[in-house]
Amino acid sequence: MMTRANICNGVAIGPSASALLPLSGLLALATAAFITILTEALPAGLLPQMSSDLEISPSLVGQLVTAYAVGSLAAAIPLTAATQGLRRRPLLLAAIAGFAVANTVTAVSTDYGLTIAARFVAGVSAGLLWALVAGYAARMAPAHLRGRAIAIAMVGTPLALSLGIPAGTFLGTALGWRPLFLGMSGLTLLLIVWVLWQVPDFAGRADSRRASLREVFLLPGVAPILLVTLLFVLAHNILYTYIAPFLSVAGLGARVDIALLVFGVAALGGIALTGMLIDRRLRSLVLASTASFSAVSLVLGLCSAEPGAVLTAIAVWGLGFGGAATLFQTALAQAAGNAADLAQAMLVTVWNAAIAGGGLIGGLLLDELGVGSFPWALLALLVPTLLITLTSRRHGFPAV
Repeated sequence: MMTRANICNGVAIGPSASALLPLSGLLALATAAFITILTEALPAGLLPQMSSDLEISPSLVGQLVTAYAVGSLAAAIPLTAATQGLRRRPLLLAAIAGFAVANTVTAVSTDYGLTIAARFVAGVSAGLLWALVAGYAARMAPAHLRGRAIAIAMVGTPLALSLGIPAGTFLGTALGWRPLFLGMSGLTLLLIVWVLWQVPDFAGRADSRRASLREVFLLPGVAPILLVTLLFVLAHNILYTYIAPFLSVAGLGARVDIALLVFGVAALGGIALTGMLIDRRLRSLVLASTASFSAVSLVLGLCSAEPGAVLTAIAVWGLGFGGAATLFQTALAQAAGNAADLAQAMLVTVWNAAIAGGGLIGGLLLDELGVGSFPWALLALLVPTLLITLTSRRHGFPAV
């Protein structure tokens, strides 16, 4: 039983655990995740402002999210495979520095092509960073606390969703979106100092211990985890990328910041619950997240014009999504064992294929069928997600 628990950004840590976990270093990784999510998702919150300033359509602004995802998709596996032998901290710092460069260019660019290119570079940095974070956090913690260490390192995700994106949307509306991207560059420079101060360095993998992509993919449980991730994140990003036009149906088009705040606060609850239970109830948490997201899709399909129902559904969506990245990364780390970094690169590739797919498919649905088609597209993806999770009892999402 956990007594006198401390709370670290929503993750419960008992006294014995906190003595063993390098919290400052893990929170530096969490800040890197915060910047990554903020960079990725801000165009969705600032869709009208960026559309007006750059003189392009909202669907073209949505492709800024797609370009970011394509960069991650293209870079994660080859970069991670090519850098397996390099020391980990210089590699982590290189990924973080990429955000400072890309966000600065985004802030000053007036050309859509240059902005797309900067977003692609940011995506490349994200692909490398996400491939490193879970394995890095696990190596910083004792074996029995690795799930919790990953949860702490991932807490930047719900913080970005709950605080960063709503605050960024508000500030972008009040002050302009360009100063916001410059501010993220400044935060990134501070993070580099923090990493140098508090995050330990680790050696890369020796040549004799490096696994091939095929060997990792064929490990028991890896394929179903990747497929579940693809379907779940694709469903999420169809809705999240175009949340502003979807909310307009319920008369909430001018309150995107409030809706994102509701989502993000609920996501904090999701990551807290995940942090407390992940080392004992990973399978149950994945099933609960998928089932609740399916229920949300049904409610949004039937009650899309009801503001109260929509906001309630968004809260449940956030609660289920908050711990999703941690759940999938932890499941994959357990299935891949010593090949965790390369397996995580596969997950990053799948995750960003889903983000890119969400931007593209969501844009097509928006232009051709309207936002009313979104919930039913989500259900078509989430039902097989639930079935795959249910059938992966032995490997992937084993019953403990």
